[in-house]
Amino acid sequence: MLALFIIIYLLCGAAVFSELEHPMEKQAKDRWAQRFEHFTHKHNLSKKELENFLRHYEEANVAGIRVDTTRPRWDFTGAFYFVGTVVSTIGFGMTTPATVGGKIFLIFYGLIGCAATILFFNLFLERLITILAFVLKSCHERQRRRRGVLPHSLETGAGPGLAGWKPSVYYVMLILGLGAVLVSCGASAMYSSVEGWSYADSLYFCFVAFSTIGFGDLVSGQRDQYESQGLYQLGNFLCILTGVCCIYSLFNVISIVIKQVLNWILAQMAHPCCCPRRPTGGTLRHRRNVVMPGHFRTHRDASIDTDAINESETDGRRVSGEMISMKDFLAANKVNLAIMQKQLSETANGHPRPSGSNTRQNGFSGGVGALGIMNNRLAETSVDR
Repeated sequence: MLALFIIIYLLCGAAVFSELEHPMEKQAKDRWAQRFEHFTHKHNLSKKELENFLRHYEEANVAGIRVDTTRPRWDFTGAFYFVGTVVSTIGFGMTTPATVGGKIFLIFYGLIGCAATILFFNLFLERLITILAFVLKSCHERQRRRRGVLPHSLETGAGPGLAGWKPSVYYVMLILGLGAVLVSCGASAMYSSVEGWSYADSLYFCFVAFSTIGFGDLVSGQRDQYESQGLYQLGNFLCILTGVCCIYSLFNVISIVIKQVLNWILAQMAHPCCCPRRPTGGTLRHRRNVVMPGHFRTHRDASIDTDAINESETDGRRVSGEMISMKDFLAANKVNLAIMQKQLSETANGHPRPSGSNTRQNGFSGGVGALGIMNNRLAETSVDR
């Protein structure tokens, strides 16, 4: 169903962009043909010679030669900007290696650099979600105290306590979205002022850069000189780093929402009114990614489950009334982080873990965040020898 959703999404996007951009492309092509014809007649040039000359310029443009004066692309500052776009997977494309040695080195350099940066993003996301969960829980406790709930009932979990409370993924998505908007708006104001772009172009650049799409039609910091150049380069680096972290985190949370919507659609397709010969509730309870209707549930609130590491856990469902819980998402990150820290500590102290440990020893365990979730899935399908 996810593949079908992506295909439909791609078809819709292609239809919209084709309708918006194709007329402009045709107009630009017609204008260029007229200018090319006028220039060859005016200067009495052969069209073939002029086309060859333009091809030579395109080759030089790959190496960084342009009509407008720009700063050197392969001095140390330009090279540092380039490797930053490589390891962050932005890849603007305005600077690319032209030598065989540079292309080969990029393969091995990007392999390690991209992996390390993705790990950094996962660690950032895990800590950010932990902080947001703590803040939201504190706010929820404060609201309950104002409503007359005694503090000791919150600590002991008696009555309507918060022992199983988890923040709604909608709140987390809203906070991350607001954070990404604030960072993008602030960065856009800086780019609009320094680069001379319109504010709309600056916002467009921020999304393309922060989401690591990196078209390369607009690239910051390419002029030869800026006022307060050192300060601007630092601000540019911090804005891109912060923006990429925020958008990466937001993408992960949105992916949870998309997954749960698809699970809800699958559950509706399996509803008794649509499929009378539906298995009993006891059979469905152990299926993965299945939403139980209200009359089959044993707890009060309807929720949509994610792929949990321990599928038998049903007592961790939220009691705060949200539709979606982030328990599985937080648990996967924290458990894998604890495993990795334990392994590092034992290795550093010279006491490796015994082979009889309860954790799988098939080479797939460990990892943090999205990487840890993938490792757990691999561990489930691998065969212990």
